[in-house]
Amino acid sequence: MPSDKSISHRALIFASLAATPSELRGFSRGGDNVSTLEAFRALGVRFHDLGPEAVRVEPCGLGGLAAPSHDLDCGNSGTTMRLLSGVLAGQRFASRLVGDASLSRRPMRRIVEPLTARGARLRGAAHPTRAGDVTPPLAVEGLAPGSRLREASIELAVASAQVKSCLLLSGLFAEGPTTVTEPLLSRDHTERMMDALGLPIRAVGTVVRLEPLASGAELPGFEIDLPGDPSAAAFLLVGAAVVPGSHVTARRCGLNPTRTGILDVLRAAGARTGITPHGDSLGEPVGEVSAWHGELRGTSIAGELALRAIDEIPIACVLAARARGVTELADLAELRVKESDRLAEMAGVLRAFGVEVEERPDGLRIEGVPDAPLRAARVESHGDHRVAMSAAVLALCAQGESVIEDVDCVATSFPRFAGTLRALGAEVEVRP
Repeated sequence: MPSDKSISHRALIFASLAATPSELRGFSRGGDNVSTLEAFRALGVRFHDLGPEAVRVEPCGLGGLAAPSHDLDCGNSGTTMRLLSGVLAGQRFASRLVGDASLSRRPMRRIVEPLTARGARLRGAAHPTRAGDVTPPLAVEGLAPGSRLREASIELAVASAQVKSCLLLSGLFAEGPTTVTEPLLSRDHTERMMDALGLPIRAVGTVVRLEPLASGAELPGFEIDLPGDPSAAAFLLVGAAVVPGSHVTARRCGLNPTRTGILDVLRAAGARTGITPHGDSLGEPVGEVSAWHGELRGTSIAGELALRAIDEIPIACVLAARARGVTELADLAELRVKESDRLAEMAGVLRAFGVEVEERPDGLRIEGVPDAPLRAARVESHGDHRVAMSAAVLALCAQGESVIEDVDCVATSFPRFAGTLRALGAEVEVRP
């Protein structure tokens, strides 16, 4: 599996802010991770390749980042933009964060408001369709000489690991504590890594608190074997569950319980799965995850499970398409402001393959087609890597050749996706 994007982003950030060098092994050079790496390179951090999947980071320390000479291009990565905003909010130099057309439509008020409330100086462009919201580019003016960010206690209306992490990272440069409360527990990679590095952080349920760092404190350098991305593994595990005769094992896969919602979805649908734990890496549990083909049944994905499987909902729709009965998905309004409107796009993809689906404001109702092959289809990804890969897995269940348009986006998270499918026996051709 490619390295976990969420963990890789954070490892790059903490390694760049450390006092001594770090080594990241198993590093996947998907577009999103590279966006974070190149942003820190522009801020003065030096990176040295140690082979195709390892990088050595020569850091700048907490107080050593330099003003960039150009805009920081976050590409398609909302994680890069939101987490980097937390770091830049505490600097004394100006910077500007930009992204591609898709990222430039995504809402950013959720980080701009709480950062501004604690003394940061940043602003975005008016959102074209959401009154009162803002979008990239984000202009960060930098703090006035002698000033620091203030303490902050924020209650999030919607659980979000990106917003939570942004605020915690800004807390590294604050004079008081940072407390974030969520309605549900989102991904906790930032908290785990901060704790593993010895930072004064404490999490209790859905509340996390970072105390201000002592004067002169520094982050230690570290070595990490990055876990494989469970979101990437999900496409192959669901593929195994829906294609007769299949058995797939994802090696060294991340097993963080805030990220394994797709495994619970698979089990709820009656899929045969297995997990073999293999220890942990810098606070993150890892192991092997397997899935086998078998009869599937409709299920419900909502509430806390929907949050833990938020990135895997597109491929969960593929599972639902081959299950007997109805699958209901709810509490997923957040998917309408991802790389695309994922609810609308997946509804369109399912219909193109002959699956009956009802679109709702915060979810979908999918009527499975368990016994007959699906009809081949030609569909658009609309620049969304998860939609593109989900459509490719769905095409494995169709009779005849299917075509997925606009698949360059897959490189943002899983550059070897087509080759991996071929290695597993699928007939896949990538056309210019």
